[in-house]
Order: sequence, then C-alpha cells, then structure tokens
Amino acid sequence: MQMRLRQRMAAGVLVAALAGPAFAQVSDPAAGSLAAATLTVMGEGRVDQAPDMARITLGVTTEGPTAAEALTANSAEIAKVIENLKAAGVAPADLQTTGLALNPNWQSNMDDGTNRIVGYVASNSVSVQVRALEGLGAVLDAAVRDGANTLNGVEFTLQDPDPALDEARKRAVADAQHRAALLAGAAGVTLGPIRSITESGGYQPPMPMMSMAAEAKGGVPMAAGSVTTAAQVTIIWALAP
Repeated sequence: MQMRLRQRMAAGVLVAALAGPAFAQVSDPAAGSLAAATLTVMGEGRVDQAPDMARITLGVTTEGPTAAEALTANSAEIAKVIENLKAAGVAPADLQTTGLALNPNWQSNMDDGTNRIVGYVASNSVSVQVRALEGLGAVLDAAVRDGANTLNGVEFTLQDPDPALDEARKRAVADAQHRAALLAGAAGVTLGPIRSITESGGYQPPMPMMSMAAEAKGGVPMAAGSVTTAAQVTIIWALAP
C-alpha cells in the first residue's frame, strides 16, 4: 500500500511539472485517499470572424467670444452633422450624444504673468453605430462635410457576439480536455469524472485584428480586419484510483 501511494504521488508531481502552473495542477493530499487526487486544467477557445458593425465617435469643437455664442455655434454645427448622418442611412437609435463641454479659453500674459479669458470653447461628441460596413466611408464623409472636426477612432465589432462566444466556450472545453488527456497519459494516470467546470476570468469581448482589407465605397478607405472572441474555462478532474 505504501509503495502504491508513493507511485501515485510521484505521478502527481510529474503531471504538475509537465503542465506548468498556468495550465494544470495536481492535488494529492498526503492525509487523504488516492481517490482524492485531482487534475486541474485551464483551456482557452478563440473565434476569429469578420465584423459586421462599427462604432465611431466624432464631434464638433467651436470657439466664440462669449459662452453663449460658442455654445450656439456648436449646437448649429452638431445639428447639421446629425442630419447628414441620418441622410447617410444611420438610424436615429444608433446616434447618441456622449459628451458636451463648455470651457473658457485662457490666454497668458508673459509680461506680468496674469491670465485672462479671451473667449470660450464648446465641444459636443456623438457616438455612431454603423451596421452596414460597406457604407462606413460614406458615413464618415457625411459627418465631416458640414461641421464635424474631431474623430476619436473607429471600433469594429459584432452586432450579436453570443454565437461566437458560445463557440469559443466549446473550444475552450475541448482545449482543456485535450490538455488533461495529454498530461494524464504522460504521467501514467487515468482521468476520472469531472468534478467542476468554471468559466474563469469571464471572456474577452470581440477585439479588432487588422488583417483583412474592407472596401469602403464612396468614402474614406477603411480596413475592417477581423475580430476575436475568446473564452476560458477551468476544469477539475478526479484521478482514478
């Protein structure tokens, strides 16, 4: 019995050494029975696919001698931008004001070290969801045609990430199963039933990966690339006695 126990503990040490702490762990409490030994493995699944939606944040910044004039001018310009976006096919539900600011414009006097207000700066930003990527370039053109003078980036994503996430989860489980079988075989032990499955660390939302050019007809050339959805799971197996 002592010999079998020492063999089991040696196998556990071998599995842990092969796997590395980031992926697998073997537990074999000295005070417990052989049936208490477990193997813990983390698996990851990734799904790459073309995006079907883009989010852009753009806006208008204006200056005026008074706060009222700066804000009035800004409101008129952002209204034109919004109307142009609607005319380009963006639905009202896909437009949202995300920032509005009004600040004094200070000027420093180098002679006496004083500061004074010489006017005001108003800014207004709008988040836009573009669901037809073939028209993204035209949407950007429409936005800057009559007023938009700030652009804070373009994010490519998925309108419905759930199918990609479900597939990533399946691949994560398959990856963990593959790792567990490999480690158990290398250590000369046998996997028993699964004791627990945990989705560890949540999941990675779709992330842009610029790798595939996308044509933007009638506007600014864009590269949509692909987006990656990832999931991680941690599975604990009992080791058969």
